[in-house]
Amino acid sequence: MSDKYENFGLGYSDYFICQVKKINTKNKNILLAKVNTLGCQMNVNDSEKILFILKNMGYDFTNDDENADLILFNTCCVRENPELKLFGKLGSIKKYKKIKKDIKIIICGCMMQQENAIKKIKKSYDFVDIIFGTFNINDFPRLLLENILNKKQVIAIKNNRDNLHEPHSIIKEKNKASINVIYGCNNFCSYCVVPYVRGPEISRPFIDILNQIKKLSDDGVNEILLLGQNVNSYGNDLKENKINFAELLKAICKIKNIEKIRFMTSHPKDLSDDLIDTISEEKKVCKELHLPIQSGSNKILKLMNRKYTRESYLELVKKIKNKILNINLTTDIIVGFPGETEDDFNDTLDIVNRVKFNNAFTFIYSKREGTPAAHMTNQIGREIIDKRFQKLLLVLRKHYIK
Repeated sequence: MSDKYENFGLGYSDYFICQVKKINTKNKNILLAKVNTLGCQMNVNDSEKILFILKNMGYDFTNDDENADLILFNTCCVRENPELKLFGKLGSIKKYKKIKKDIKIIICGCMMQQENAIKKIKKSYDFVDIIFGTFNINDFPRLLLENILNKKQVIAIKNNRDNLHEPHSIIKEKNKASINVIYGCNNFCSYCVVPYVRGPEISRPFIDILNQIKKLSDDGVNEILLLGQNVNSYGNDLKENKINFAELLKAICKIKNIEKIRFMTSHPKDLSDDLIDTISEEKKVCKELHLPIQSGSNKILKLMNRKYTRESYLELVKKIKNKILNINLTTDIIVGFPGETEDDFNDTLDIVNRVKFNNAFTFIYSKREGTPAAHMTNQIGREIIDKRFQKLLLVLRKHYIK
């Protein structure tokens, strides 16, 4: 089959996109797809690629499950709530399989990199047609074609990223685009599954990123969002044309027609003086920074394996605010991590009062299978966590955080 698609002068995915489109265009009615995204901005970005692929295979889109010919769930496993939401939705859409014989139910994303999740779906939700992982987006057209032709469940889960690249850049709005600059994570925070489901850090080649943004600029895009689990680590793994994230930002600033540059997420331990200076000095780089603290307690930060202290974080914030006037500083905070005492929680409240974040994403600790924190014995009761969570929200509101 490889000879066939190479003879067309098309890429691997493009051949299968064409084949699915040929089948779909034989139908008199336009097929409708619904894509459900559960998770972070990286999942949103992945879903945009999937939407682009679906559009090129002849699908239009709907927000209504009942009208859909294809329903796809791009899953998250960082917290429990998205998983519960997925299984709830699967239970509710099973009926559509009886009504519409050819409807396709597809699940992909981080959750599918976990063996126990796949076993559960195969056992309890055998009506799912296609399952694929975070490294298989480029394989999606082939998997869909296989399912259409053979009418059998297809599962494809890769644990390596040998074909990991940007198949397309998707523009969510007319003048905005988000692109990945680095994949994966090397930090292994004790509560987080990301390094296990998205693998180690791999930076995209500098020239590939610039060429992609230049093309987007030519197409009318003037606002760019750069994505990575830890953008501050960009370039650490590059063997040729080694360049860091601050240098990447400076290069993007020189691209014609690009007016605004945003990025997320930054890890406090890797935020360099060079990057702070770049945010301050480059007019195109938005004066905003998402800098997750997670906890204000040194004891909890150590248990979380965050590799910084409350003192070093506060010193970093002081440096940022001195260098970047009117910085919009946001954060993440986890409440109820195993072993968190009232004193530990009060340390977090103290950090909030000292820093006065412009916004915060607050989370109740969620035990994730396969992480070190899941095996810690001193788990916190839900009643205590809820009380602390509500108290945190009240303190945040004092600083006009919504």
